[in-house]
Amino acid sequence: MKKWISVALAIVILFGGAGAMQVQGAETPGWIDKTRVDQGAIRINYDVKTNIKTKLLIAKGEGKYTYTLTPGPKGETFPLQMGNGEYTVSLLEQIKGTTYRLVHKDTVKLQLQDEKQVFLHSTQNVNWEPDGRAAKIANELTQNAVGIEEKVQIIYDYVISTLKYDDSLAFSATSSYLPDLDRTLTLKKDICYGFSSLFAAMLRSVGIPTKLAMGTSDYVNTYHAWNEVYVNGRWVTIDTTADAGWKGTTTAFTMIKDPAKYKADKVY
Repeated sequence: MKKWISVALAIVILFGGAGAMQVQGAETPGWIDKTRVDQGAIRINYDVKTNIKTKLLIAKGEGKYTYTLTPGPKGETFPLQMGNGEYTVSLLEQIKGTTYRLVHKDTVKLQLQDEKQVFLHSTQNVNWEPDGRAAKIANELTQNAVGIEEKVQIIYDYVISTLKYDDSLAFSATSSYLPDLDRTLTLKKDICYGFSSLFAAMLRSVGIPTKLAMGTSDYVNTYHAWNEVYVNGRWVTIDTTADAGWKGTTTAFTMIKDPAKYKADKVY
């Protein structure tokens, strides 16, 4: 995966002045839907203009995640994955280059008894529907499985046996690329981002908390994506992209990887 994913977005928010406008979130409460906070997520309902790059900044303490909002969809869901506490949510529109104006701003308080809930639901980059193709396949594959371990193994085997790495997409993908699970399943190929999104979606659809992690790995020399799956009381590291590439070769590998060989800087 290209290095662009790891580059922090430089944003200058203008408060007042010529051509700039500050709009408080309280004036138009419909832009942020907080009804899913008890599941560890928020939903953004905003009419994104096709010719204006629009960002969502979710911050808590020193941590922050920046997302590009997509024109077209009625709403998009985003995780609150930085633990319990108060989050600041800002919606920004590009003025020029890395200069953005603040359109809306609000705060959200997260108080989950079980923070694994965050990693059970559909979000912008792990986007699935209960009646969608990925969920249907996952449920069909695991309908006779006994226990979480067997479900994880079955879905893992399906992903590494079905998907191939998409070298052309790795070369052409831009910073706005988002996995499309139906596209991935139809073409049977994707970059590591798509592998990890599909694996997370399929596991979440059968009730298994799964993270999509991004960062670096000893196994690849580019920015990478993999998964962390909650199995029998602990998070385990699984890399379907690497294993799909090794499958059918003389390289020996196991499903569960040594976490010391992975360093995540973003988790979804």
